[in-house]
Amino acid sequence: MSKESTRRRRRGPELEAALLKAAWDELVAVGYERLTYEAVADRAGTSRPVLYRRWPSKRELALAALRHQAPPVPDSPPDTGDLRGDVLALLSFVIKRMRELAPVREVLAAAQAQVQAQGQGDGQDQESELSAYVASRNRDPGRDWMRTVLERAARRGEIEDADLLPDRLVTLPVVLVVHDLFVARRTPADADLEEIVDRVFLPLVVRGRGDRA
Repeated sequence: MSKESTRRRRRGPELEAALLKAAWDELVAVGYERLTYEAVADRAGTSRPVLYRRWPSKRELALAALRHQAPPVPDSPPDTGDLRGDVLALLSFVIKRMRELAPVREVLAAAQAQVQAQGQGDGQDQESELSAYVASRNRDPGRDWMRTVLERAARRGEIEDADLLPDRLVTLPVVLVVHDLFVARRTPADADLEEIVDRVFLPLVVRGRGDRA
């Protein structure tokens, strides 16, 4: 099917979904700064005016694409049936989530920089909208989800009262993974995650139980 026939056949929600998917794919591929209407239109098999009519600014296009395409956050952490498996699965999710949210962080950073350059006004309203969106998507699994994982473990008898564990200990595995991702700029391998869980976290949680904190 040619691009011309694609343009004639798609209408309404079908066309908008194709445009937003193309914008998301381009955002993932090149980042927000290099995102162009021409490249998005080419991916979608349409013309730039079709995009401009719906989203007059790149920021509006990017935000619409993020809202339409970015994967939602699950309601609860992984449940593998044991503490070790749960923590490993949660850390794997954190790594995957950080990758998924890379375009979101780029858009927000660029929007904040533009607002600072422009001063107050409509730009700040749009930046606030972006901030609210990111906050809704970028739920921190570090404390709340780790608490859930540990509460499950306590009910299974793997540890004692999860409420006795201090926040620093609860979030330790996630903090170490995030440090690798953003400070060391490396993605932890499976062996790294196993080392964090087996040699650092589980000995403290199962034996020490955080009651000395």
